[in-house]
Amino acid sequence: MDYDPQAIEERWRQRWREEGRYEADPADGEGDNDDATFVTVPYPYPSGGMHIGHARTYTVPDAYARYRRQQGDNVLFPMAWHVTGTPIIGAVERLKKGEEEQLSVLQDTYNVPEEDLSDLETPMGFAEYFIEEHYKKGMKSLGLSVDWRREFTTNDERYSKFIEWQYQTLKEKGLVEKGLHPVNYCTDEEQPVTTHDLLEGEDAEFQEYTLVRFRGDSPENGDADRGGASDDGDAVFPMATLRPETVRGVTNAYVDPEATYVRATVDGETWVVSAEAAEKFELQDREVEIESEFAGSEIVGTSVENPITGEAVQILPAGFVDADNATGVVMSVPAHSPDDYVALQELQARAADLREYGIDPETVRDIEPIPILSIEGYGEIPAESAVEERGITASDDPELEEATNDLYNAEFHSGVLNDEYGEFAGEVVEDVRDRFREHHAGDAFDTMQEFSEEVVCRCGGDVEVAYQDTWFLRYNDEEWREKTRRAIAQLDAIPENTRGEYEHTVGWLEEWPCIRNYGLGTRLPWDQDFVIEPLSDSTLYMSYYTVAPHIQDVPVEDLDPEFFDAMFYGEDAVDDPDEQALELGEEWDYWYPVDYRFSGNDLITNHLTFYLYHHAEFFPEPKWPEGIVVMGMGLLEGQKMSSSKGHVVLPGEAISEFGADTVRFFLLNASEPWQDYDWREDAVESTHDQLRRFYNRGQELIEGPEGDRDAVTDVDRWLLSKLQATIETTTEAMERSETRTATQAAFYGFDEHLKWYRRRADLDRPGARWTLRHVLETRLRLLAPFTPFMANELHEELTGTPAEDAPWPAVDDDLRAPDLELQETRVQALVDDINEVADVTDTDPDTIRIYAAADWKRQVFDAVREVGADVGAVMSEVMSDPDLRERGNEVNDVAQDAVEFARDYDEDELADLLDMDEEAAYENAAAFLEREFDATVEVYAEDDADVVDPADRADSAIPFRPAIHLE
Repeated sequence: MDYDPQAIEERWRQRWREEGRYEADPADGEGDNDDATFVTVPYPYPSGGMHIGHARTYTVPDAYARYRRQQGDNVLFPMAWHVTGTPIIGAVERLKKGEEEQLSVLQDTYNVPEEDLSDLETPMGFAEYFIEEHYKKGMKSLGLSVDWRREFTTNDERYSKFIEWQYQTLKEKGLVEKGLHPVNYCTDEEQPVTTHDLLEGEDAEFQEYTLVRFRGDSPENGDADRGGASDDGDAVFPMATLRPETVRGVTNAYVDPEATYVRATVDGETWVVSAEAAEKFELQDREVEIESEFAGSEIVGTSVENPITGEAVQILPAGFVDADNATGVVMSVPAHSPDDYVALQELQARAADLREYGIDPETVRDIEPIPILSIEGYGEIPAESAVEERGITASDDPELEEATNDLYNAEFHSGVLNDEYGEFAGEVVEDVRDRFREHHAGDAFDTMQEFSEEVVCRCGGDVEVAYQDTWFLRYNDEEWREKTRRAIAQLDAIPENTRGEYEHTVGWLEEWPCIRNYGLGTRLPWDQDFVIEPLSDSTLYMSYYTVAPHIQDVPVEDLDPEFFDAMFYGEDAVDDPDEQALELGEEWDYWYPVDYRFSGNDLITNHLTFYLYHHAEFFPEPKWPEGIVVMGMGLLEGQKMSSSKGHVVLPGEAISEFGADTVRFFLLNASEPWQDYDWREDAVESTHDQLRRFYNRGQELIEGPEGDRDAVTDVDRWLLSKLQATIETTTEAMERSETRTATQAAFYGFDEHLKWYRRRADLDRPGARWTLRHVLETRLRLLAPFTPFMANELHEELTGTPAEDAPWPAVDDDLRAPDLELQETRVQALVDDINEVADVTDTDPDTIRIYAAADWKRQVFDAVREVGADVGAVMSEVMSDPDLRERGNEVNDVAQDAVEFARDYDEDELADLLDMDEEAAYENAAAFLEREFDATVEVYAEDDADVVDPADRADSAIPFRPAIHLE
């Protein structure tokens, strides 16, 4: 029967469903949980459908869970649904508005039927549709071994009681506080958001800019000073910089002449900034009142006063100014910024164009860079040196950004301030920047917060830095940090290099805003106006899985803080413990801790570190997470997947075309979990073809005779020995969650051995039949975590038992045969050598003569074993033998060959090789070689009395590299 994955897979899905195959309960006995394994993965956020990237996220932990079951563990692998926050609400609102892009995503990308759209017009209706029609269907189709009794949503009232307990406890410990802090603020939703809610700029950081408070005349009623501005010079023109020490080098300022600017009262002062900046200042807890708006061109040509030097600085027009960045008014330091140096040159070259702004071109042409520091390796004007060295002549030169960054870095670490800096003169910028800023804080300098890059919310709104009086988790609490560091230290971090990323995150993490103004989820227990945000209600939910089925029997009103205290901390934690709580606590105690959590590597800097924080705070050390495996990102045909652009593959479609086992195997084999992978249809199709060949060959073996174990020969024993190495490699890989290494060994690597075996052996022999059936049985067990449908099907046909119910294969040391493996390696090398000689001589031989080296040459090789791979030592050893000494230079040549050969083998391998009867090995392979080359094969020892050597080739033989003659 040819491979029909859809039929096979549907049979096993139905069987698993009817048996409740993956429903995990505590083992019977005295509460012994040594065999309990708890595996988790971040619960999905069903604001859209499941695509192939999600499929990989869930298939990797499933493979590990299946592996642990075959190792005899009682495995819990649960799933739930994260609906907290506003993305689902936003999706519903866009649907109800009939937005074309949203309808396209739903209908074209995720195939939502027209008649079902109305079911999606409430947040939970939307969530439940994608939970049931996409995620659960997809997961079940993939064969995920999930205990579905434990599912819940984060909007469930009992789950909310659990979260309320968590936050009341944190508040009592002083780890939640209210205060004014910078947050990510969505200007569309008008509330704080977290990195989990961002469409762009997930890695953006808060940057504190120094505002240099230049002063000038404020525009009056939309006019600049050329046309009736007041002459009081009291307006502040704040200009943002990350290099405040360069203020003495400012030669001019820039604005965008076409952007909108405002005169506004900011904290009681008149400021001139872009309209966008005024909104940012208001978000950052400043009192802002807009007095007038005008185009940037209205202030071009006016002068402002440098607060440090007192010099006048002219404002010039520049299209490169981004009014939405910082204040929209930019100071120029051409001596120390290659960007500014080139911009000034370009402006001076077209200075005549500035007459339209009422600017005398000569005033612009006369601007000269002002050096404020010296630095080794650069001239008096460092920016000029940097530009000229690279041959940069235009602002669109791609090397300009690198030149600017390199100079900024060099000046920070090595730039020495000039004499005009007074008490700071002679100091390096790195040592003086903060002190210089503090010294001039107040009248000359102010501050503002800005992102390091553009940030966009998932709702499409712009995200700005805002100061909010809100509730925060105190992740910078030193005691809490120290507990978390201990949790990281004992964690099995896979791969190991991620441990440093957790430690780094703990080091920079400060307060974290844990609430929102609205959204799905749990209300803050002591302030019902706020909802706990998505990353903050997702830190301990793994513990909720352990009790999820049975907590449904507890009335909601009974789920008070004392209930959860008793459940997690035992009967001594409260005065009157609830019996149901204690019973639930026993199940939690059985399953905990989480053995491995599998999660995207982008969550290290938030969710995964928060997970460690909260477990370290709430639970004793034995219940802290034991391991975390991070996973890389997925590409589709070399491009980033995008639901909004329709650039995704749905698991259901892939499974319909190729089968679930193919999808699983490709995802697990494409790369190690923590590496990025690329879904390419031609590669998936190739995987399907390979599995089909495997299945069909398996069927042929199952339908054929069983064979006879007692009839195995050396070549069979060689294959069985290779099988032991494959078991060992696959097992070690799965212990480290290295799914690619495991699948490469169990499938592709062993297939290479089988290809040789099929050439080498008479497959109709009873010994070969038994060997191939034994190999098939073992490989099916090894492949069961990756291709459970096919492995179960074939294994049950072969043995009467599904592969997943059979134990994981163990290495049988009695079947290891390192001597046979080395011997077969020599036969393989001999085949390659014969082919090479035939190619070089253009010979299709009728007779092949093989000459094994003479015994005296083996004596020289034996000397290497005795004294090591050193030619001098070997010669000293062998020259003590009179017979060898008589051979003179011949011995020296062989000794050099021996030493070179020995360097490729360890001590044990070399010993096994030297113990091998090389002539006998070639004799035993003669029948195979005759079939392989359709020629007569003769094997001789070089020094045989009856050696046939018509071409005088025999004496060129050396141990393990026989001489060959083709005739």
